[in-house]
Amino acid sequence: MSLELIEGLIIGIIFGFFLQRARVDKYDVQIGAMLLEDMTIFKFMLPAIIVAIIGIYTMYDLGMIKLHIKPTILGVNILGGIIFGIGWAIFGLCPGTAGGALGEGAWDALFGIIGMFVGAALFAYLFPYINIELMHLGDYGQVSLADVLGINHWIVAGVFITTAIGLLIFFEKKGL
Repeated sequence: MSLELIEGLIIGIIFGFFLQRARVDKYDVQIGAMLLEDMTIFKFMLPAIIVAIIGIYTMYDLGMIKLHIKPTILGVNILGGIIFGIGWAIFGLCPGTAGGALGEGAWDALFGIIGMFVGAALFAYLFPYINIELMHLGDYGQVSLADVLGINHWIVAGVFITTAIGLLIFFEKKGL
């Protein structure tokens, strides 16, 4: 096993621990988020995203990493988001939290995980037959928001971080 895989496993275990400690792998917390009544998931994820943005852009600017930006294709991104959202709403858990729920003994999560694998296999099987028009609808290539706006990535990061911190403060004040 390579060092990268071992590091990934360790980071995954740590992340799973925090998922469980924050209770974001609980069905009621997930449903509360979808109903905009419980912001636990947002309060858990926003600080993680802030740390990731700062870390990734710092390492990028120092030449320690390269960014591999996936193509922005609106047709498939929107369709994928709709399918993901429907699955999340029906199942009550997303893929990461489903694994955490199963890990702490919520056996019903196994059915959703099996469904995810069946859905992925079905997509892989049907991929050659998918409508080619959808695969290129709104294809903007490998661009980031900073590229589209023609500004430095730290400006976009700063706006996101400021907004995220403002949301976190708002959620706390409202008791969400």
